[in-house]
Amino acid sequence: MATTPVGYSPVVLRNVPLFSGLDDLELEKLSKVSGRKRVERGAFIVRSGESTDSLYFLLVGRAKVTNVDEEGREIILAWLGPGEFFGEMGLIDGSPRSANVVAAEACELLFLSKESFQRCLQDNFQVAQKLMKTLVMRLREADRKIESLALLDVYGRVARLLLDMSEIADGRRVIRKKMSKQDMAKMIGASREMVSKVMRDLELSGYICYEGDLLVIPGA
Repeated sequence: MATTPVGYSPVVLRNVPLFSGLDDLELEKLSKVSGRKRVERGAFIVRSGESTDSLYFLLVGRAKVTNVDEEGREIILAWLGPGEFFGEMGLIDGSPRSANVVAAEACELLFLSKESFQRCLQDNFQVAQKLMKTLVMRLREADRKIESLALLDVYGRVARLLLDMSEIADGRRVIRKKMSKQDMAKMIGASREMVSKVMRDLELSGYICYEGDLLVIPGA
């Protein structure tokens, strides 16, 4: 993992949603205390149980938030893309990292130390407000996942995952980002074989269809 102590310009920081409301002076201050890291695909960015010393922002690439169950099987808790951040919980309550974050592809990250992050929150109410909104959104998403695991069968969980992954493009609901059946299984608590069966059934029934690399959900 390559690390550079400082070196992001205010322009880069302005493109981070959490900092989008800051003025040039505040962005300049942050740029002087920010650092950057580049990690290769498959590398751990943070590990569960480590002390929390930095807040990370993903600028380029994708990463997955994971943990393991009692039998040592990987569980995927979330996917992260450009503009998203992680590591904030431990900086707020002082607890160790609660999950692993692994680079799903080569990633470039910005990071702030605990001291810099806390000073930013104290000096900028809009950043603290955006952070709170993001934490509430993540809590609601966690509630939905718990509800899915408790109330829905595998068909329902796959259907909800597909809808969550989808976006509207040209009046249609589509999924652009590829995800393996194995990764889908790790997200919904099912076997890869069962996920493959459900996907085949959904395709045969006309609920989903493929157009090249695009997965389309007709009528959704």
